[in-house]
Amino acid sequence: MEHEDRAKFAAERLLGYTKDPSGWKVCKKSNDVVVSWRPSVEYPGNVYKGEALVNGGLLKVWECLKPIPNGLRVKWDSNVKKFELLQQITEDVSVCRTVTPSAAMGIISPRDFVDVIVVKKYEDGTISSNATNVLHSSCPPQPGFVRGFNHPCGCVCVPVPGEPNKTQVFTVFQTDLGGLLPRSVVESFFPSSMAEFYCNLTKAVKSLKDF
Repeated sequence: MEHEDRAKFAAERLLGYTKDPSGWKVCKKSNDVVVSWRPSVEYPGNVYKGEALVNGGLLKVWECLKPIPNGLRVKWDSNVKKFELLQQITEDVSVCRTVTPSAAMGIISPRDFVDVIVVKKYEDGTISSNATNVLHSSCPPQPGFVRGFNHPCGCVCVPVPGEPNKTQVFTVFQTDLGGLLPRSVVESFFPSSMAEFYCNLTKAVKSLKDF
């Protein structure tokens, strides 16, 4: 139950971040993407929120985002090198390991993260992927990777009333990257990588033919 409880907590937190407008400061705006930040209450760092309208119906966008092994996300998201299922707890709750490549011209070395993830579907059609860090006996820290820790984070796909071919996509990151990284590196990395995320997501959605 502990993992399921943490997953539920992450989902509640994520929904709160997308609906609470207070305290956010815009740190990057490009095209239709807005990235904001505010101090995290989960750890001594920031929580970053991205928001954009993506051209594509909700199910098509979700197909690119859903957290499954061998899913599309590893193919288009340059910050996800590998995504492994460690344990399927229920139909909607799983424990997974995500591997990220080196970044910021090699200043940030490869990381891995172990998270419990829950997929939530809401009455208005919203679908979300919600994650937070957990310990799992099958996946202790691995050689060659710095173990990072995600605090409640994820993606939320919201239908746009009257516009079935558009989806509002929120992303929330609050990640302790681990290691001894200068704060300035972390604070410049997330806004840029989140803007790139939306650019790559838009291309991935556009290239999907079967929806």
